[in-house]
Amino acid sequence: MGVVTLSSTVTLMFWATLVSAQQPVAAATVLEGKLWFDGQATLGDFIGTTSSVTGRLTGGTDLSEVRGWVEAPVGALVTGNDRRDRDLRKSMAAGQFPTIRFDLARLAVGERIADTTVVQLEGTFTLHGVTRSATIPARLVLGERRYHLWATTPLNLTDYAIGGLSKMLGILKMSEDIVVHIDLVFEVP
Repeated sequence: MGVVTLSSTVTLMFWATLVSAQQPVAAATVLEGKLWFDGQATLGDFIGTTSSVTGRLTGGTDLSEVRGWVEAPVGALVTGNDRRDRDLRKSMAAGQFPTIRFDLARLAVGERIADTTVVQLEGTFTLHGVTRSATIPARLVLGERRYHLWATTPLNLTDYAIGGLSKMLGILKMSEDIVVHIDLVFEVP
């Protein structure tokens, strides 16, 4: 491929990304979603998951103007082990702090690969009554009436004042480091 052709191809890809990022984005509500985390404990790795996810995007003249929120009830997280589920709800004080929430303050648009746009979700993550700034890498597919978002981010539970990660005088322990995943489908009403 010649220098002119390569340069033209790169320029076209750049403009295609800019144009796609500048298209209007309609307001949308979570149609379906899943939030899960990967945890590690003395007795082995486990996954906590819920499909009880709600949320809303405000829309905007382009992706950079999109704002919104997503949340899930702590009590809906299940790991497949009743005792661990009770411990999880107790450690996270589910009665006092019933939701996990992410508020989107800014969506930074990155590279577009085929129908997928790489984005950074910038906002605040609230867990166990503690709110912290968070930047979460994600992938987004914008359809005509539906938007599909996937994201994965590490999270340290002690950053959110979550204790109770050790049982039986420290014989049973859960790692304070988890990995959180979200898979959301938003629908334009």
